[in-house]
Amino acid sequence: MSDQLVFTPLDEIEKIYNELKATFASGKSRPIPYRRYQLLQLAYMLKDNIKLFEDALEADLGRPQLEARMLDIDPSLVEIKSTLAGFEKWARQESAPFSINFSPMRPVIRKEPKGIVLIISPFNYPLFLTIPLMASAIAAGNAVVIKPTENTPATTALLANLAEQYLDTSLVRVIKGGVQETTKLLEYTWGHILYTGGGKVGKLIAAAGAKTLSPVSLELGGKSPVFVDSKCDLKTTAKRLLWGKAANAGQTCVAPDYVIVQRDFQEKFVEALQDVYREFYPYKASASGQMSRMVSPQAFTRVNNLLKNTKGTIVLGGDTDETTKYIGPTVVKDVKPEDCLMSEEIFGPILPIMPVSSIDEGLAYVNAHDHPLSVYVFSQDSAFKAKIFDNTQSGSALANETIIHPAAYGLPFGGVGPSGSGYHTGKYGFDMFTHLRSSLDAPGWLDMLLGFRYPPYTAAKIKAMGRLMNPSFPARPKGPPKAHVSRASWSKWFTFLLALALAGGLMKRQFLKM
Repeated sequence: MSDQLVFTPLDEIEKIYNELKATFASGKSRPIPYRRYQLLQLAYMLKDNIKLFEDALEADLGRPQLEARMLDIDPSLVEIKSTLAGFEKWARQESAPFSINFSPMRPVIRKEPKGIVLIISPFNYPLFLTIPLMASAIAAGNAVVIKPTENTPATTALLANLAEQYLDTSLVRVIKGGVQETTKLLEYTWGHILYTGGGKVGKLIAAAGAKTLSPVSLELGGKSPVFVDSKCDLKTTAKRLLWGKAANAGQTCVAPDYVIVQRDFQEKFVEALQDVYREFYPYKASASGQMSRMVSPQAFTRVNNLLKNTKGTIVLGGDTDETTKYIGPTVVKDVKPEDCLMSEEIFGPILPIMPVSSIDEGLAYVNAHDHPLSVYVFSQDSAFKAKIFDNTQSGSALANETIIHPAAYGLPFGGVGPSGSGYHTGKYGFDMFTHLRSSLDAPGWLDMLLGFRYPPYTAAKIKAMGRLMNPSFPARPKGPPKAHVSRASWSKWFTFLLALALAGGLMKRQFLKM
């Protein structure tokens, strides 16, 4: 533990929890103006201290300034701004869809805070995977406990200190600590728990939430595959892939984990990556301000051991420095399914290339393993992209881009199955921390229509109920539907028939002239 980070005493955690519980019960967090005030304070907490956060990210992760701004600080500010712009509308009570049976009861959906929410955030993006989520929880009217990682001590200490200065500590608290402190927090009942991190710990969080019946959302990860079409825009593909893998030293939950290419295209693809590598790093990738570092000696050792033990061929990079926790951008070709690089999520700047005889072989491999957080495709062919997306499952599906989608305005971010559950960012984050409370207000005159529900039950009342409540359906189907014919197929046939008709007309005209 760094001397920059003093852990929250275990005996204080219960006091903090009870204080937040009492403040939430008082209703202090609910008024829209107070939520707006807290959101603006959160925004200026970050905006006023950008340089301090840049320095903290450099100390913890060796983070270059551009990456600190592009991947952590600026998208966090954008998320807060979009939340500020939309949360009043999101929080409004909604009328239920019209129903002739229930509309007289004035059915509405009340948007209510869930209570005290717990956000357990990771080391890799300690701001973007913390501050926008705080904004969502505050906008929804909750009290909030943040448990940042102990693996980024400078950033966590700064966040905790500034939160005390800028935010209402009777509603928002930062708990500093490690496993013991997290375990203590999980003893309590929460309105919602959001955990971002690895699947192994995710299972423990989900189990702990089940013990207290606290709802849990998990943002995990997995091995996100990249399908590269031999007819892709090769230069753009190489640039975006290498950047997506090297950014933050590959420590990104949606980082491209491995590449699937046709066997006869592998060498050409490797050459393109080598050309781009020379453009990106004309001197050295290890030069100051160019490349993030692994977060800890343990992380360095794990990824370095994968590199040492691979049976594939290193064709780019491969340079490491244990003293600075540096691993350079590395590409390994001819990687087989049983290779160590395919055994776990790499979470480092190593990109294995797995050649296949056909795309179907690649799809079979992906579908035989856990659903990843992202599936990437690089292709200019719509049919190729559709084949990959239609025959895989993942949290997200991207064509011709990498890793930037969690910050894309209006899109939900989340996994599926082993890569996570639940969605956040923007309105999706607000909804995650909001309870949709159903409400009716039925007038007395409705008993003229619903009086049949009261005993004594009679045949006449059953008949009256049937007239009001028994729904009708379309005609019973005579069998399963015929095979679906896509619009694309119809379009091709229409084009063919039109061309045939035009050709026939021209031939008839020529015949009449003769």
